Amino acid sequence: MYISTITADIATDLNGMILSSGDISSMIFKPLVREDLGNFSLDRQTLVVFMELDGKTTLGTLAQKAGLNLSTMREVVSSLLQLGLVEKVEKDFVPVDPDFFDYLAQQLSLAVGPIAQILIEDELYHFGYNPDQFPAHRIKELVDKLADEIRRDEKRSIFIEIMTKKIQQKSYI
Repeated sequence: MYISTITADIATDLNGMILSSGDISSMIFKPLVREDLGNFSLDRQTLVVFMELDGKTTLGTLAQKAGLNLSTMREVVSSLLQLGLVEKVEKDFVPVDPDFFDYLAQQLSLAVGPIAQILIEDELYHFGYNPDQFPAHRIKELVDKLADEIRRDEKRSIFIEIMTKKIQQKSYI
């Protein structure tokens, strides 16, 4: 069972953009250059997130790296938006092609057996996408999640190496 792409609701009020309900894990933000940056006082958590925002990395990846849940990440980024310190980066939507998913299933099945397709479907469901709408900029995250399902270190390493080459070949990164 697949669900369609989950999009975040973004509301605007007098203080600026606020992230409301919805999946924020695929959103990307970058810091704004401001001359008065020294006039802002940020708590440690907000400063860590602000320093990690690079205009390329998704909030989901940053949350994992910083050890934050998405609810906390939503609050921190909303605060940075209200202060006018960050802006959302709009990525061009490039979907992963069906051939890639066939290759992914083939390679994963070599490592885990016939359950590979079910694992892929489950991860796509958790990401909130179906295969024909999966964004290319998130494919590395998907491959990493699937690699976590491979118990044997040697097979996991081979899978990651092969899939990394394929991702580079397809220019998804």
